[in-house]
Amino acid sequence: MTSPDENFTSLSKLNNHIASFTANLENGDLLNSTQGITQHQATAAYKLLQNESFDILNKVTVSFKDCNYAFTVSDDKIYGIKRTNDGEISEIIAQYAPISLGADLSDFTNNEKVAVEKLVAAGRIIDRIYLRQKWKRNESLLEQLLSATPRDENAILFFKLMKGPWDRVDGYTLPYPPNIPKHKPLGGNFYPEDMTKDEFNHWLKKLSPKEQKDANGFYHVIKRNEDTGELYSNPYSIEYKDLLCDVSILLKESSRLVDDDSLSKFLKSRADAFSSNNYFESEVDWLNISKESKIEVTVGPYEVYTDELFSAKSAFNFYIHARDFPFSKTLEKFSNSLQYVENHLPVPDEYKNKKLKATPIVVVNQLYASGDVAVPMTAAYNLPNDEEVKRIGSKLVIIKNVQEGKYQKILVPIAHLTIGHDQIQHLCFDAFFTHILLHEVAHSNGPHYTIGPNPETVRSRLQEFYSAIEEAKADITGLFAAELLLKKGLLTAPSLEQFYVTYLASAFRSIRFGINEAHGLGQCIQINYILEQGGFEYDEKSKRFSVNFVKVSQAVSNLTREILIMQGDGDKSRVALFISKYGKISEQVNCALEKLAKIPIDVRPSYEIEMDK
Repeated sequence: MTSPDENFTSLSKLNNHIASFTANLENGDLLNSTQGITQHQATAAYKLLQNESFDILNKVTVSFKDCNYAFTVSDDKIYGIKRTNDGEISEIIAQYAPISLGADLSDFTNNEKVAVEKLVAAGRIIDRIYLRQKWKRNESLLEQLLSATPRDENAILFFKLMKGPWDRVDGYTLPYPPNIPKHKPLGGNFYPEDMTKDEFNHWLKKLSPKEQKDANGFYHVIKRNEDTGELYSNPYSIEYKDLLCDVSILLKESSRLVDDDSLSKFLKSRADAFSSNNYFESEVDWLNISKESKIEVTVGPYEVYTDELFSAKSAFNFYIHARDFPFSKTLEKFSNSLQYVENHLPVPDEYKNKKLKATPIVVVNQLYASGDVAVPMTAAYNLPNDEEVKRIGSKLVIIKNVQEGKYQKILVPIAHLTIGHDQIQHLCFDAFFTHILLHEVAHSNGPHYTIGPNPETVRSRLQEFYSAIEEAKADITGLFAAELLLKKGLLTAPSLEQFYVTYLASAFRSIRFGINEAHGLGQCIQINYILEQGGFEYDEKSKRFSVNFVKVSQAVSNLTREILIMQGDGDKSRVALFISKYGKISEQVNCALEKLAKIPIDVRPSYEIEMDK
């Protein structure tokens, strides 16, 4: 049961309709009204909306000019009145510019094309796993939306876009069905919803070192024993066995169809990992996929953003790409410069890695993605995240067709509204593309373990603050690296001015996703810090931002130093204060964001591989 206050997005707006509710019904302003509505029933609806709780069964819809109400009618009672507010959902969906993603597969063999189809089928199952990870009611909610009569296609699209009932930008929640929490549980479905941090930490102390590693690790969920109420950890291989078995079968079938032996090896070892819950071998196999493979596949539990409680549990995602061979070869030089950048970071030597392994770089065009891929769309990723595997290496995947879509549909219009007129000329796709590349490379830079005796992972020390500060580190260190490589001659274009101006415009693109999301919060920290240092400036008259090319270099260096030292020290309290100071949307930034209301905040894909069927 739920109250009207909980279920209507604007109760005051609803009350404006109450007086004319009966008149509208009598005028035949109904959809799907075969059951009929009487005067008595309309009166009951009026009373129900004002005073009583209700359930939602979704059978009849009453249509007004700007919103709809749906309910079930039986004799003299009306059940389940809800506001659907199609207009609001439509406005949210319109914030995501549609793009079509695909690639030329003419050089794929017939077997490779069949393998791609099987892998896409596996990806659809991965999507179901992620829905389950994000919220315990996600699967049943989607089924409810799909089986409703009539179907609300906008609500379904919203759900699929957000991977749940919550808008990641402004906190909007689908107003129906009933009893949807206003916010996603911080721990998703990785922990019992009633579990507190103190309870978890108290329980953790009782465990053996091996059990503690599992409980804190990427690949176990935390459950509550229904009989005793005690917490226990459950491996992903058991928790999601019903779905992972089918994924494993499809991966093994695909492994027999692909031409590249290294890709085949990865698909088989990853399938085995889904039953063993040991991902180390398959992570290494993923790193070792040949540069000659036409197909790039990423599948498994990786990112921890869905776990907002501890940033510890990894969510399942799936990508299948076609490799862009010419661009991959061109960009290999960046991975070879990784140690050079590390050696010149503006921090004491103890915060630097003495021997970094070059990061392989793969440029691809996306064919299909699922699982933990809710908006904003990923334009690049650097994996794996497991520190044990990172000691062996990492791989950077740059998604070229997604980047092109974001730049044209989002960044260019943003820049024309926020950047000083005399600096618009410096906006450049190559700078956007290259900084994303450098951002991902920079995840390998700096300390991953705390400095001093008894080192621990930075992730474990910073906990819920880790994701935002790590994204800020990658952004600002990538920008620092751009200047370093230009001065060294390892990079000849774009120009430094193009990097800075494009970076500034791109900051607004990220902050629009809200500061509850790691990338948006990370960008908010950066823009506020650099404004304070004078590297960016705001003109009150034009309400536009610009780069101070004299001061920005030092500001970038200072911020790089601060973040890397905080990470190396593992000082959670200092990081919390730093985020509290700089992780707020200023009046000037908010003014810029208000001007962007009609510009899409991101892109939403349709996949050619699905449309071809």
